[in-house]
Order: sequence, then C-alpha cells, then structure tokens
Amino acid sequence: MSRASIAGLGLTEVGKVYDRSATDLAAQAVRLAAADAGLDLTALDGLLVTAGTRGAPKLSLQKVLGLRDLRLLAEIGALGASPGVMIAYAAYAVRTGAASAVACVFADTPLRPKGSGRDAFGATGSAGFAGYLAGSGAVSPNLFYALAARRHFETYGTSSEQLGAIAVAQRQWASMNPVAQFRTPISLAEHQESPLIADPLHLLDCCLVSNGAAAVIVTTAERARDLAQPPVDILGWSQAHPGRVMHRDSQFGLRTGAADAGPAALRMAGVTIDDVDLLQLYDCYTYTVMVTLEDYGFCPKGQGGAFAAEGHLAPGGRLPCNTGGGQLSGFYLTGFTPVVEAVIQGRGQAGERQVDRREIIMVSGNGGILEHHATLVLNGAGR
Repeated sequence: MSRASIAGLGLTEVGKVYDRSATDLAAQAVRLAAADAGLDLTALDGLLVTAGTRGAPKLSLQKVLGLRDLRLLAEIGALGASPGVMIAYAAYAVRTGAASAVACVFADTPLRPKGSGRDAFGATGSAGFAGYLAGSGAVSPNLFYALAARRHFETYGTSSEQLGAIAVAQRQWASMNPVAQFRTPISLAEHQESPLIADPLHLLDCCLVSNGAAAVIVTTAERARDLAQPPVDILGWSQAHPGRVMHRDSQFGLRTGAADAGPAALRMAGVTIDDVDLLQLYDCYTYTVMVTLEDYGFCPKGQGGAFAAEGHLAPGGRLPCNTGGGQLSGFYLTGFTPVVEAVIQGRGQAGERQVDRREIIMVSGNGGILEHHATLVLNGAGR
C-alpha cells in the first residue's frame, strides 16, 4: 500500500485578524496550501474541514473554492484532536485510492475587536449536570484543567515552577519564529508573577486566542516527491477517546488518551519512543505538555515536570518540543498549531529555530477536557 505525505502547507495571518470570516480564512489557507504544493485547486478531489467556535467552515467551503466532483468530503469534529484525525483520514484515503489529493483545513475567528479571549471560550448549557457545574462555578476549561493539574501536583509533587519551565522554553522557541504572537523572552520569575487564572495555573500557563486558518494537502508519497516542496511522510497515526471521566477512582488528570494513542501510532510507524527526534505537542496549557510527555513514555509517570525543568524541551535540549512557540506563545489554531510547525521543521525550513535531527516527529492533538486524543508520527523531508 502506498505511503501518504503532506505535500502542501497553508497558513494565513494569525492573531488579531478582524473583518474576515472563518470561511474566508479557510478558503485562503486551502489556496495557499495548494499553491505551496505546486498544485492547481482542480487537482484536489478531497476536502476535510473542521469548524471553529463560530461553526464555520462547513461543507459549503467546497462551493467557495469552486471544487467539483470531489471523491471525499466531510466535516470532522473531535475538537483539538480534529486536525490529527483529519490528516489520518486523508492519509488512509490516498493510501487506499479513495482519493488522490485531500485538503484538510481548520479556521476560527473567536476574537472580536472589543472582546477578550475569555469571551471566546466560555461554557454553554445550564441543564442537568451542566447546571450543577454552573452553580458550583466550574464553567470554563481553565477550571477543569486546573483540577487536572492540581491532582497531578498532589499525587506526584509536581510544582508550578516545573510548569513554568515549559512556558519559558516555548517562549525561547517563539522568539525565533517570525509569525509568533508573543516573541519577547520570559523568565521563570515572570511566569510565577503572572496572575493566577485558576489555581495552580498562571496566565503564562494558558494558551493564546487567535484568529486565522491553516491547511495541508495530503497525497501519496510517490506523487509528493514530484511536487514543489520536500514531502513530510505520514508514518503512523492513532486516536483515543477516554471521555471526561471524573467520578471516584477515575484517572482524570493523571492519565490521558495519549497513553493509548501514542504507543499505537509508534507501532504503526514501525519505530519506538527512542527513535523520536522532535515533539510538537498540543499545549492548551503547560500541564497538557507535561502529562503528554509522561503518557507517551518520554519519562516515568509523575516525572514530567522534573523532565521539563531539566531543560530537555528548550533550545539546545535533547528533545526539542513546540519549536514554533506552540499555542502558549506562537498562535492558537487548535491541533493545527503543532501540525504546522511539524511540517515546517520536517521540511528543514524553520530558519533560525531549525533543529538538526528531524527524521521522526511526533505530533499530538488534544480535544475537550482531556476527552479526545490524536497522534501522528511523521518523517521529516521524506527520508
């Protein structure tokens, strides 16, 4: 069976991008990705979309792009895991001949000129259990992730300073990324002095809010090698959907879907954890990076904080992680943020922040409150 590759990448302007709809941004990202690959839009016979907070883009993006006679068209909804799911679906389609060139795209416009990030990601619903949570004040992702982080702290002795090491390292990477929203270096002291959002999470433990869009083109590895860019092969993928299990004796906050999806994706790729050169991890919070490190097996359970504090993830470390700044400092396009940087690094096009070893790249996507997980294993520069 033919291998699949990412052959095109499109990224719009990100951040405070106003007066453009998510659909417009999605269409631009697909056009940029096709042009990047050296393909005409008419070469696309597959389109996978995932909607942002405003409910767009939708299947009607096909009409906006003027695509006809598609062999594959679907909306994928797994929250922050959606990009990983889309790319896996596209890879399977081109490997089996169900399609030959598939665009995968996400766009969102949560920011408004007079609004705030807090306005963009509030909780909804007031009936049943949701009403109970609303009455208790547990109405935002910040609070649920704070609960998860606190449980990890109490169980393993993890500290806020250890989470801060992740934020500091990713800002170091972001300082070398010309499209990152936050590029000014921060210190651990600045992390500790930043406001508490939901104890134990500080402001600098939390991701950005961004408007923008990203897309990739997935095709066969054979075809990708004849196109305009160095291909990034898709070696393995997997999903895990544990749901939000918060009842007594659950592992909420201690074990995530990464523990199942990571090893399965590595097995599919035919590699081991020791072969991984580079990590691009979903980082809605610093805590998410830490627990994913543990669940993927890069360090023992309970040692993720200490592992990060030792400097392994930062520039010059032995396991570079989120080299574009991630969602904490780069930009927030859900699971497409790590995908974009994985492709750029895999091609060897990251400029000042380019890492030397990029043969095996592991990418994660996390959806909901640790409810969904997707893992990709990529091969840099089609090696």
